[in-house]
Amino acid sequence: MQADQTSPSVFTSEAVTNGVRVQVRAQYAPDHSQPLHQQWMFLYTITISNEGSETVQLISRHWVITDASDQVQEVKGLGVVGRQPKLAPGKSFEYTSGCPLKTPFGSMQGTYQMVTSGGQRFDAEIAPFALSGPYTLH
Repeated sequence: MQADQTSPSVFTSEAVTNGVRVQVRAQYAPDHSQPLHQQWMFLYTITISNEGSETVQLISRHWVITDASDQVQEVKGLGVVGRQPKLAPGKSFEYTSGCPLKTPFGSMQGTYQMVTSGGQRFDAEIAPFALSGPYTLH
């Protein structure tokens, strides 16, 4: 987990699995947060790029979300933002989603369950990244 050099409140991660690159940019969303009610919202933008030689499809996701109290929540489901994108070699898919926490900082990591055009299934890693509100950098 690292802070983006352009902004201390933007956190990034990157991982490559079987030619699938997953890049993350996450940041605090003050307009959607209510700290007085123990609600902090974070937005993250994911770019999934197929750097391999075979078409791949994202089937499902598995997130592990940990807050500052070490409370872990797992989220599993089909696709992302209602889609199961197919990526030909050299193509990318980008989406933005959000994660609410009851603490001002935490982290996320996970996997995308992928399948190649040849039927091979594998988990593409989503490297850990920080979720951190203002003045809470750890």
